Amino acid sequence: MNDFTKDFAQALFNPDKINDLLRKELQQAVNNLLEAELTAFLGYDPYARNGWNTGNSRNGAYFRQVDTHFGPIEVQVPRDRKGQFHPPPLPDYMQHSDILDIMIIKLYPTR
Repeated sequence: MNDFTKDFAQALFNPDKINDLLRKELQQAVNNLLEAELTAFLGYDPYARNGWNTGNSRNGAYFRQVDTHFGPIEVQVPRDRKGQFHPPPLPDYMQHSDILDIMIIKLYPTR
């Protein structure tokens, strides 16, 4: 069993713990998704040598709080040097999202 399965099994009898667990997993999934979006946008992995002197590179991140069905999550939105990266799953100034929940649930593989 992986950590998520163990945590989920322990939280089954307490709805608050289930929401906390799902909120934590959703936050991690959204942050991973945004990092992958920036990698696809730039065309190279972090610290990759072929990204040097390309004119655009990673430039840190900023934090946003987004309200979801499971409660508020803190999203770390990556930035690029030229300011051209605008992640499609998280439009500018959006504070409430049902789209993120649906998108992340669809991305998880089913068995």
